[in-house]
Amino acid sequence: MEKRLSQMTPQESGTVVRVEAEGQIKRRLYDMGVTAGASVRYIKTAPLGDPLQVVLRGYSLSLRKTEAQNVFVEVAGL
Repeated sequence: MEKRLSQMTPQESGTVVRVEAEGQIKRRLYDMGVTAGASVRYIKTAPLGDPLQVVLRGYSLSLRKTEAQNVFVEVAGL
């Protein structure tokens, strides 16, 4: 099942399918390693709901919810 990274729940994991962003946001995501085929695991959301913490390519990464909405993930096990 494919869903936005911002819609994942803690401890869900999957593979990035595509990034639907434009301009600087797309470049920023690519620079951080958020590209198609990358494995991602959702760790947690900050107490006020932003940012999100994920593990991607072996390192911990914090993303704003607006950035995470542009990342589509094929969730494992669904």
